[in-house]
Amino acid sequence: MNMKMKIPASYVFLSFAILVSGCASLPNAMTDHVDNRRVEYTLTRNGNQAVIFENGLGGTMDWWAKVFPEISKNTTAFAYNRPGYGKSDSVSTPRDGIHIVDELRSLLKSKNLNPPYVLVGHSLGGLYMQLFARRYPDEVSALVLVDSTHPKQLKGAGSSENWPTWLRIMFGVATSAVVKEELNAINVTGEDVLQLATFTGKPVFVLSALQPMKENSTLADDANEKRKDIARLYPGSKQIWVDSGHGIPLEKPEAIISTIREVLPQ
Repeated sequence: MNMKMKIPASYVFLSFAILVSGCASLPNAMTDHVDNRRVEYTLTRNGNQAVIFENGLGGTMDWWAKVFPEISKNTTAFAYNRPGYGKSDSVSTPRDGIHIVDELRSLLKSKNLNPPYVLVGHSLGGLYMQLFARRYPDEVSALVLVDSTHPKQLKGAGSSENWPTWLRIMFGVATSAVVKEELNAINVTGEDVLQLATFTGKPVFVLSALQPMKENSTLADDANEKRKDIARLYPGSKQIWVDSGHGIPLEKPEAIISTIREVLPQ
């Protein structure tokens, strides 16, 4: 991962779309037409259990390039690009979590991927996977959250009104329309998550980045409290602190691989 400039770790979850380049590519990527739109994805069928990967804000499925090949060796594994990312067509529907989750669910059905799923979501993708698990709990066997966005990430001290000026300017200038739409819908998505009963009775792993915890500022402190609080939202969950920045899939992929293997049927 090549960074064009160094930014505080507490801001990284907001800035991937601006700063990330040079990720390795996932093998066997393909495009197909689903519901009259083009979708880019990769799919391997090496077992009955399906593991579904969801990308963060501004991130493509290539973020899973160090995780997907290992997991796909003995499972059915699916990663894709949401509408407006990579070679996937944009759509006119709102970019809030309910639309994104239901589009993913329809896509999985179109590929004959049957639930229950192991859901793996990084950053904003983790918020979408939280919504999927709460909205359709019978279709989920386990939830793996990789430094996930908190449902109240952009509320309180984390509000965009409190971002440094340089970050607001960069985000406004250097991000695509779909990234802006998803960011603007985070609070709506978070409210939809919290209005539903929590996901319990099945494995929930919360992988959290340890390196940002070393920072001290109003915004960093708020982000780190929310990083700790995600586990509280899921009673019985297991929180694992990973010695990494926010980009765990690229920096410490082995932590994700071992966690997914732990929730797979033996």
